[in-house]
Amino acid sequence: MKHLDWTLHTPEANLAADEALLDWCEAGASSEPGTEYLRFWMPDRPFVVVGYGQQVEREVDLAACQRLGIPVLRRCSGGGTVLQAPGCLNYTLVLRIDPAGPTRSVTTTNRFVLQRHATALARALGLEPHAIRIQGDTDLTLDGRKFSGNAQRRHRRYLLFHGTFLLHLPLDLMTAVLKMPSRQPAYRQGRSHADFLTTLPLSETEVRRALLHAWSAEPSASPPPADAVWELVRTRYARPEWTFRTASPGTT
Repeated sequence: MKHLDWTLHTPEANLAADEALLDWCEAGASSEPGTEYLRFWMPDRPFVVVGYGQQVEREVDLAACQRLGIPVLRRCSGGGTVLQAPGCLNYTLVLRIDPAGPTRSVTTTNRFVLQRHATALARALGLEPHAIRIQGDTDLTLDGRKFSGNAQRRHRRYLLFHGTFLLHLPLDLMTAVLKMPSRQPAYRQGRSHADFLTTLPLSETEVRRALLHAWSAEPSASPPPADAVWELVRTRYARPEWTFRTASPGTT
């Protein structure tokens, strides 16, 4: 496992970087084929990100986003809609798919990654291992409130697993731009964003340290070529056809 501390200059580029890293590993183009990666990045501005299969108009208050100058983008993985903003620490794992191991399926991968994170973060907080729970399919919770949402995308040889840790939470902004989600885990029980979400009482440095230790991640070599990222920005992440799912050549 190699560590990438890799924040790019635009929201579109940061989303594209995750997909580029997955494609790079899948193609065996890494300078060290077979290597797995743990990336960290933090946004420098607010933006909304919908999951791969979601309808923007159902999940997002577009009028509020336009009024506040907040872009709406789409990622390459599933899961729900999130507000990204300063105070959100994002991580990305690119893992090999082992047909006989814990990454063999979506469900086993969810459990494998999230249990490791729950244990590492509980230890960092000085709490019992069960204090942080996996709820829903891909949420991490503390005292029944969500502080981390996660999603994955799978290729033949490698998978992308990524998520966000809420360290500082702009709840007023989140309430302004996100509608109540169209799909909710049972444990949410219809709670508002303010009642459902919480922050993780750790610093960015402490969370990074906990995950680096949990994955035994070492300093990495160079990230994928910048051209691969910017090609994805050009053909997908900066295009309304990708975000709003209108017909366009090359859109999948």
